[in-house]
Amino acid sequence: MSYNTTGNRHLLREGGVLERFLEAPSEESFADLFKTFTPQLVAFFRARGCVQMAEDLAQEVMLIVHRKAGQVRDRTLFRAWLFKIARNAMCRHYGKKRREVDTVDLADVPDRLVVACHRPAATPAFEFLQWMTFLDLAEREAVTLRFVDQLEYHEIAAAKAIPIGTVQWRVFNAKKKLAPYLVARRDTTRRAA
Repeated sequence: MSYNTTGNRHLLREGGVLERFLEAPSEESFADLFKTFTPQLVAFFRARGCVQMAEDLAQEVMLIVHRKAGQVRDRTLFRAWLFKIARNAMCRHYGKKRREVDTVDLADVPDRLVVACHRPAATPAFEFLQWMTFLDLAEREAVTLRFVDQLEYHEIAAAKAIPIGTVQWRVFNAKKKLAPYLVARRDTTRRAA
């Protein structure tokens, strides 16, 4: 049996499964459609780096197909429609992943940093400089302009020629990074008082 014959048989079976589902959507016809296309979707996602999420994303796509199959106008374009849904699902997945915030477990912070935060410093300026070492250069600059020089966000944006949202984001990230150290210091100060 040649590859071409096997490929044609596969396409005919796939076409039959698709026709049954589109003509008479039911649990049974969808189950056949699911069994036929899910492995292809899983392979699609794995080939594009979504190895751990491939099966979840494939199920998400098939759920959308089940809900929106009535929107298919040209059945010959079903595969293109299916993989456009898959591409959009993958883009949403990477978008969510990019927006996720990395958190730090304080147990993973080296002891020297934790101890340094609990020791009273000679002056508030010394503590400020020590905390600034936890930030990258852009965040350090934004925090200094915002809280030391007391510039408003729009003034910082104009001075640095960057969007105001970028300034806000840098200050937000800096506050988020510093929060564990500032909370630890506040708790230490309360106990000492």
